Amino acid sequence: MDNQSKPMTEESVREMLEAAGARVMSRGGRTENYSAPREFSFEVKGAFANGLLLHVVARQYDYRDPWEMTGRVNEMVDVALLRDGAYSPLPKGYPYFQGRDEETGVDEAGLRAIVACVAGLNPKVFRLQALTGDL
Repeated sequence: MDNQSKPMTEESVREMLEAAGARVMSRGGRTENYSAPREFSFEVKGAFANGLLLHVVARQYDYRDPWEMTGRVNEMVDVALLRDGAYSPLPKGYPYFQGRDEETGVDEAGLRAIVACVAGLNPKVFRLQALTGDL
């Protein structure tokens, strides 16, 4: 268990976004029962004061034991970035969302880094890079 990623839950992702100053909404999927569909676990949306929104989706549970009875965890999530109500990449020079509007297979450390990056972004950078032709 030492080499495995830390699991993420709806509550832990919600708390992470709230701690970064986002207004947060979340909902859980119907995956609490073994027979339920496993393609959706939870989603959390966080809206930041800078006008950016992160949409975090855990699409499928991973299982830690061969019989799929216990150890169900979300170790990876997908994260989409929205600006002005539409999916958006980040301006050039940032480590995430370069040329795309979604990061897939993100672990907890990566999600923390993305949240910090998006929460601290000055929205004027979008306008500046649009004026210079870089965006």
